[in-house]
Amino acid sequence: MFGRRKKNEAPEESARDTTLPDEQAVGDADEDEAAQQRLSLPPAPRPDGPWDAAEVSEPGEGRVDLGGLFVPGVEGMELRVEVAGDAIVAATVVLQDSAVQLQAFAAPKNEGIWGEVREEIASGITQQGGVIDEVEGPLGWELRAQVPVQLPDGTNGVQVVRFIGVDGPRWFLRGVISGQGAVQPQAAGVLEHIFRDTVVIRGESPMAPRDPIVLKLPDDAQMVPDGVQQEPVEQSRFGGGVERLERGPEITEIR
Repeated sequence: MFGRRKKNEAPEESARDTTLPDEQAVGDADEDEAAQQRLSLPPAPRPDGPWDAAEVSEPGEGRVDLGGLFVPGVEGMELRVEVAGDAIVAATVVLQDSAVQLQAFAAPKNEGIWGEVREEIASGITQQGGVIDEVEGPLGWELRAQVPVQLPDGTNGVQVVRFIGVDGPRWFLRGVISGQGAVQPQAAGVLEHIFRDTVVIRGESPMAPRDPIVLKLPDDAQMVPDGVQQEPVEQSRFGGGVERLERGPEITEIR
């Protein structure tokens, strides 16, 4: 960009440092166009997942059937669902002292929305006084956030979380990694694998972009309301005794 000439500058210097109104407008338009192109990119290739229903012959093999999502099963994990009204809209996998929340949304056919969603998440967190870093991680571009929270003793603290996302064909899958998985790469590895190996069932019904893809409970699940202690089930492949990191009902698949 250019600046105005100072009073005592030589004419030849001022010619180099003068901005014309039309030049300013063109520069702003170029920046807006570049930003729009960044937000309107088509979905990137997904050679390592997450997967679309058309890309997996047996989505239920080794995964928990939640209707709109097939979530990989990992030894020792707990699987919880998040309810909005009467609909189940998200699933949270808890593994030891880490967790990843999975939520799928409808998206345009030829346009990814993760770039736009990242900007909205970043704006919301910074408005709350949090700190955001946008970095290229193992799953592509992600947000690493320090979110202000109130600690159990009433003092103010910070929670570190990672927002990850992948655009698919007519869907978008978002993950939120919390606990040790948000700060330790070794702890994050299994959660990243779960995210990558998740299968999204978009369906053919018309949906507006950003509408959540509704989930369901597995046929053989046990529903335990939040705050109720459950006895461990030895036969459960996904049972565990981890403290809840998110509010919401817990489901345990019995095998």
